[in-house]
Amino acid sequence: MRSLPSVLGAAALVALPAAAPAAADDHTSPSSFTIEDSRITESSGLAASRAHPGVYWTHNDSDDGPYVYAVDSKTGRTVATVTMRGVGSPRDVEAISVGPDGHVYVGDIGDNLGGTWSHVWIYRFPEPKKLRNTTVTATQFTVKYEDGPRNAEAMMIEPKTGRAYIASKSQEDGGLYVGPKALSASGANIFRRVADIDMEVTDGAFAPDASRLVLRGYFNVAEYRWRGGKPERLKEEPDLPLQRQGESVTFTTDGGTLMYGTEGPGSKVTAVKLGGELLPDATAKEQEKNGGGDPSGRDGASKEEKDRNLFKGALTFAVAAALFFGLRSVLRRRR
Repeated sequence: MRSLPSVLGAAALVALPAAAPAAADDHTSPSSFTIEDSRITESSGLAASRAHPGVYWTHNDSDDGPYVYAVDSKTGRTVATVTMRGVGSPRDVEAISVGPDGHVYVGDIGDNLGGTWSHVWIYRFPEPKKLRNTTVTATQFTVKYEDGPRNAEAMMIEPKTGRAYIASKSQEDGGLYVGPKALSASGANIFRRVADIDMEVTDGAFAPDASRLVLRGYFNVAEYRWRGGKPERLKEEPDLPLQRQGESVTFTTDGGTLMYGTEGPGSKVTAVKLGGELLPDATAKEQEKNGGGDPSGRDGASKEEKDRNLFKGALTFAVAAALFFGLRSVLRRRR
């Protein structure tokens, strides 16, 4: 006869399908979306628009051209394509960020040859006031690192100071680098190392209030308290969805949710809500002021979804309890 623990384990597996939709709902919430544009096959960076709520800027990795796409999270459709003029031929575009100056920054910072290019670039253009296909003249900045060339995929603009930060992509010697107070279009901008990073970073983002920094890799993610231009790693880690090639991350404009992107045609952007110490300071205060709920007025799942999930959880518990006591009664009789 099978042992009681093994039978209960099987019973739990039988009961699990009833509760499975609760987990699935987290990844199919209204905030998550799928990029529908067939041109976007290697979405490598993601940034929430400041001028257009619910819109996210993204771009392809390489071999695409000087293009940036604005995607509406409600439909997953591209609502504007921006063509950058005056930047030459982008080489390996890996990151995008929106600065406090109302500009979009694009990081042509990848180096798949393992850090052999003498310099990389950052491009900047004003975030369009109207969403339509347009061509803009972008400013090009040359970037060099004080300790030599390296590969990188994460570039973040600090929301208060406007300074540019780059996290290198290296499992053995990862680091966070800061640029000068103001980027210059003439000459090279030297980025200096300010912290070691013990993960292979594929993207990163600052919270809207600049109190948190998140860095992600393919299989891991870390969040930091941001103080005085230095990261202080938090003990708690945000949830990381399972993705085929985890490439990008950004905060929503209210700071309460992380949006995780992945490469590939028809790629999905997954929303994961934050809580506890992971919440940016301003977001936590806003939620407290609103009675502990979502400052946007949405409290995660709808009441119907919560009631349904509560019922499923109770049903699962009842089935497991019935099996437990039924099996215990059978064992007693056999003795």
